[in-house]
Amino acid sequence: MKSFFRLILLISTQFTFYNSSLAQNIEDDYNRAVSFLWRNVNNKKAFNLNVRTNWFPDSTGFWYVILRSDSKNFMKIDFETMKPESWFDQDSLALLLSKELDEEITPLDLPINNLRYIDKSKIEFKVKNERFVLDLNEYRIEKKENEAVQKKREIKSPDGKWIAFSKNYNLFIRSVETDEEIQLSTKGRKNYEYAGYYGWADIMEGENGDRPENFYVSWSPDSKWIATSICDLRSANKMFLLDHSIDSLYRPKLMSYYRGSPGDTNMVYMIPVLFDIKNKKEINPGLPRNTHINNVSVRWSEKSDKLYADYLTRGYQNQYVVSVDMETLELDTLISEQSETNIDNFEYMLDGDKIVFISERSGWRQMYMLDIETGAISHIAPGEYYVHDVEFFNQDKGIVYFTASGKENHSNPYHRYLYKYSFSEGKTQLLTPEKLNHEINFSPCGKYFTDNYSSHKQPTVTVLCEASSGKKLVELAKADIEELNKMNWEPPIQFTATARDGKTEIYGALWRPSNFDKNKQYPLIDHSYTGPHTQMFPRYFSRVLSLDNQALAELGFIVVMIDGLGSSGRSKAFHDVSYKNMGLNLTDHVKAIQQLAQKYKWIDLERIGIFGHSAGAYDAAHALLQFPDFYKVGVASSGDHDHRMEKAWWPEMYMGWPVDSAYHNQSNITMAGNLKGKLLLVHGGIDENVNPSATFKLADALVKADKDFDMLIFPSQRHGYSGKFTDYFIKKRWNYFVEHLLDKKPIWDFSFETE
Repeated sequence: MKSFFRLILLISTQFTFYNSSLAQNIEDDYNRAVSFLWRNVNNKKAFNLNVRTNWFPDSTGFWYVILRSDSKNFMKIDFETMKPESWFDQDSLALLLSKELDEEITPLDLPINNLRYIDKSKIEFKVKNERFVLDLNEYRIEKKENEAVQKKREIKSPDGKWIAFSKNYNLFIRSVETDEEIQLSTKGRKNYEYAGYYGWADIMEGENGDRPENFYVSWSPDSKWIATSICDLRSANKMFLLDHSIDSLYRPKLMSYYRGSPGDTNMVYMIPVLFDIKNKKEINPGLPRNTHINNVSVRWSEKSDKLYADYLTRGYQNQYVVSVDMETLELDTLISEQSETNIDNFEYMLDGDKIVFISERSGWRQMYMLDIETGAISHIAPGEYYVHDVEFFNQDKGIVYFTASGKENHSNPYHRYLYKYSFSEGKTQLLTPEKLNHEINFSPCGKYFTDNYSSHKQPTVTVLCEASSGKKLVELAKADIEELNKMNWEPPIQFTATARDGKTEIYGALWRPSNFDKNKQYPLIDHSYTGPHTQMFPRYFSRVLSLDNQALAELGFIVVMIDGLGSSGRSKAFHDVSYKNMGLNLTDHVKAIQQLAQKYKWIDLERIGIFGHSAGAYDAAHALLQFPDFYKVGVASSGDHDHRMEKAWWPEMYMGWPVDSAYHNQSNITMAGNLKGKLLLVHGGIDENVNPSATFKLADALVKADKDFDMLIFPSQRHGYSGKFTDYFIKKRWNYFVEHLLDKKPIWDFSFETE
């Protein structure tokens, strides 16, 4: 009998020791996870990951900031010397500010912001809501009186003679010289408002409250014309929110806002109008009355002789650029785009009598140039690659600078490079040869650019380059990640997989915990956002850290991000796979994870989780409904779970218009009965971007289907969560995966601060 009790005592002791050890291990995991959060890494363990260039308006140089663990250094480059040097004497400025503010200011941590270059001898900055001017020659500071800020609802003409403003829903102008007011429009009234616009977050109190005041006009450069719109709200549908978070109220506050859903015709409409200032006359230029999701945008020619307008038709399958001749008021269609799927990648820039525009008409996002006088369109630097931005266009020299990806052989298709194209030579020159991602910032004069080049594993290097040749002139900074490396950090693994079509190569990235053990098996979490307008691959170094995937991995997970067929940044055919088929976007994620598990035996295919926000939340819930035997745990925050309940433009762009059965068949709500795993739904109670009604409706459908799920509502939060609510959500998400994927008891009381 004594031996039996000794055995029980031994087992009990071992069990207690095991539990204590397990608790200590998971506490260590949480501590490491917190230490890898972006807030605890950026400018604390990693510095100069993305150095920002602030060009001097007179094109003589620029300023920038170099950060170290113990200092913040304001630097400048003067183009005459091309040498990095201190922009000003920080010790002297600290003494001046200490005296002015009657408190100790340290030179290596100056509390200044909103810096503005005035000239080589003066700079302006802000401290504690007070503006100061520093004289760099005499080293003295003067407090600057707060300038009278022009009213939001007033815009002065370029010649300075008139001020445009609105009153009683009509457009007026006022003489600067005499203060005489002249009423230009007479038909304006509430809900039919001249010189107004539709503000995306125009929240109104109650059902019929007043909308926030918005004002917009576009003066012609010669001050002879005003282009604006009538904001027609007369038949527009509203959405509603209840704010339960106001401490002084014991009933929820009703909030409303105008928002059309897919297929709606009762929407906000915008009606373009012109005003002849000389004759004080309103003119209808013949441009279409469109909904706010495809409204007409305008810009003036330099000579004010033409007004250029661009717009899409409803359904995003037709795009037009037209000109209005300001002498005859005749309209001329300059560019016409059509697509059997959608158009969401059209852009243009105007320079004299040429328009450079970006279109996918060839099957790739490419550049074209329109000669306005002749109507001839030429294809600039054609090829099977993706053009991102026209960085600088010099018509006089016949040169265009642009960033593109997928042009270089054996390169990551998401890495961006800078190119120069010469019209006279018909040649394209690569200016940034490093096989990395290049984030470019051009000087206003077009002679120089700065390049932050990096990759998912290569820390950032920042250089100043000569635009004509790409020659590196000055190295401005190198990222400092010494403290990060001391934490045993390793960059994520780039991987490729074969897509569902059996041939296309898709890309992704994989994060492992810093204490990774290849002999263990790890659950895998898919960080998803298959919204077709973007891609998720972390092409530059700071994104690798700012995603907080490393923090999540520290809890004992493998974390992946995958860009499957249907995401952007590659060919139009690649992109179009998701058109009207967003419910199938995760198919390639499943395929890729299965291929990863074959390659890496430390991935446990029986424990797969997923999380995402907004469109990524649609993914997270959809994963457990479309693939209930593959994905076991999901966290869906601020999700658009039924595209029929979303804001109109996004679903109509990618799910098509008019609304058809595809919307119904791919809704998370109609698929609620498929749920098998653990699902956490999260939403902000006053989210005007993605109204919480779809989350509530999904919850209702899950209850009706007798499905077990969890839900968290933040009554005071909008589409994104802030402050305490961010921390709370991180805890809930982390702990949901720890409990249901790791099968461990999570920790709640931990701090987000590090020593």
